[in-house]
Amino acid sequence: MVYETDSDVPVTFPVIDISLLSSEDELQKLRSILSSCGCFQATGHGISVECLDKMREVARQFFALPVEEKQKYSRSPNEAYGYGDDLVVSDNQVETCCYRLLLRVFPEDQRRMNLWPENPADFGKTLHEYALKIRSVMNDLSKVMARSLELEENSFLNQFGDQPVLETRINFYPPCSRAEVLGVKPHLDRSTITILLQDKEVEGLQVLTDGEWHTVPVIPHALVINLGGLMQVMTNGMFKSPLHRVLTNGNKLRMSVAMLDEPEAEKEIGPLDQLVHSSPRLYRNVRNFAAFNYECFQKGKNSLEELKI
Repeated sequence: MVYETDSDVPVTFPVIDISLLSSEDELQKLRSILSSCGCFQATGHGISVECLDKMREVARQFFALPVEEKQKYSRSPNEAYGYGDDLVVSDNQVETCCYRLLLRVFPEDQRRMNLWPENPADFGKTLHEYALKIRSVMNDLSKVMARSLELEENSFLNQFGDQPVLETRINFYPPCSRAEVLGVKPHLDRSTITILLQDKEVEGLQVLTDGEWHTVPVIPHALVINLGGLMQVMTNGMFKSPLHRVLTNGNKLRMSVAMLDEPEAEKEIGPLDQLVHSSPRLYRNVRNFAAFNYECFQKGKNSLEELKI
């Protein structure tokens, strides 16, 4: 299927103007996409071009710093937060080529400020302001997705507890000429919703749909919306969380900024009661899905398959 963007450039990947989701036709289009591939590019999200470009710029400035400067924010051994490359947890894991900065943004009192870069000087302010806007988009999408399933609009948001989590994973993929090396190996996200700000020029993200890998094209000011495994659990499989991966580029570096929302770690999450009346319950409840999903990922297992009843 071919979709049209605002610039009239046809792309073979779903695009939704989320400012139009009050329309029943657009709402059904959203439900259809989330029930099939679980991923789309969002235009009409209301975040200014200046804000998007500023977030990209401070991320690029950080990764352009000398190694010794970036290492001031290095993650500790066997910890995820901070700057570094992939953790090595087994001798047979797939080789990847990616450096990332993982930070908790909300709740604010859970930020580990020793890991927040002070160079560039406006990094923290820019990330905070960007995250507030992304959280607003996520909340609006959660309500719309609930309505598309004929649920009360806060049905998903009510599962998150009083202190829902928002984290950012800023990814930097240096040029790599070895085709067998991935930027990120195939995985499911641990979130309910992931919002990705792609590189403005260099492609690399691929989503598995219908058994084939499809490249997500660059639409410079669109946001990539990807459902995480928790959303598939909460919807009892009605919405899909797609496997996705990142390819490396032999000549060009690539950067992206992912924002992931999660409930409080100890909140028990399972299929919503309203969605298991008409079909069998597919998944058992789970606490701290983020840790469970990561453990499965490193063992080469699919967390959703492991949760099936």
